[in-house]
Amino acid sequence: MKAVVHYALEPCSVELREIAEPTPRAGEVVVRVRAVGVCGSDLHQYHNTQSWQVNTPVVLGHEFAGVIEAVGEGVHDWQVGARVACETAAVICQTCAYCRTGRYNLCPHRLGFGYGVNGAMTRYVRVPARILHRLPDNLSFEDAAMTEPCCVAAHAVIECSNPQPGDLVVVFGSGPIGLLCLQMAKLFSPRMAILIGLSTDGARLSMAEASGADLVLCADTDPIETIVKRIGDGLGADLVIDAVGVSAVLEPCLRITRPDGQITKVGWGPEPLNFSLDPLVGKNLTLQGAFSHTWATWERVLTLMSAGKLRLAPLRRVFALDEWRAAFCAMEQRHTAKSLLIPD
Repeated sequence: MKAVVHYALEPCSVELREIAEPTPRAGEVVVRVRAVGVCGSDLHQYHNTQSWQVNTPVVLGHEFAGVIEAVGEGVHDWQVGARVACETAAVICQTCAYCRTGRYNLCPHRLGFGYGVNGAMTRYVRVPARILHRLPDNLSFEDAAMTEPCCVAAHAVIECSNPQPGDLVVVFGSGPIGLLCLQMAKLFSPRMAILIGLSTDGARLSMAEASGADLVLCADTDPIETIVKRIGDGLGADLVIDAVGVSAVLEPCLRITRPDGQITKVGWGPEPLNFSLDPLVGKNLTLQGAFSHTWATWERVLTLMSAGKLRLAPLRRVFALDEWRAAFCAMEQRHTAKSLLIPD
């Protein structure tokens, strides 16, 4: 079967290859992939700019949904033909303090699809039964393949932050996580939800409006701090979400957050900060990191998606599997927020 394979730790070392079809081992199922999303991490691996260890060669893709094709020994609660979405924690130790308390997203032995084990940019993928979720009948595979980034956003905003009705919320970043964090914040009836991108973000700025942004600003052309502090009592935002993969974005986050406010950082950035964190202390701010998600997050998000609370279709474009280069390019050039690949 064809698969998009990251085969070496060098730039552009990704290609469409023929690989063997998997068979389920004990406790596993094989899922026939019906839709798989392209993540920013896939783009990093394509350019070999990732900050995590990659077990090459490996099939890319960790945002996926499909139908169970085969069931392994010891799997009793799942049947062939079930429609499923799959979490990303392909390997966990199941014995550390974090696994035992349900926080397996923090397991030090965790490996994910697409870098640690073979992912879903192919026709069939082998999946542990413990990370399967049943799809609501009214949910399309295209929507279901976006469950994972929705869960990243839900964990950041709903589970790690403390949004309140009437808050002023600012989200930095017009990528898929920023747009979805904005949608999660809107569930709490904020006074205003502002998305901050760049003037070069193109179609993603209109996607921010479609996602419910009350105001869209560009950090490279608009006086962000001045505009934010004109709203309400002038003290700044109650909650700021940093969904940008550049460390320096934390500095304007500190400037626009009101005293005793909160910053939740979900965007990765490997660069050193090179600025003072004194405002974090002087304003008595809460700075919270947010990583990945767990079983409860997925169940919450699937319920929200089934109830029509999230606007996903405007954020995506669909490509055939052999159009993977065009799919990657569409995201890099900001023609879409999320590219989906359809293996069949």
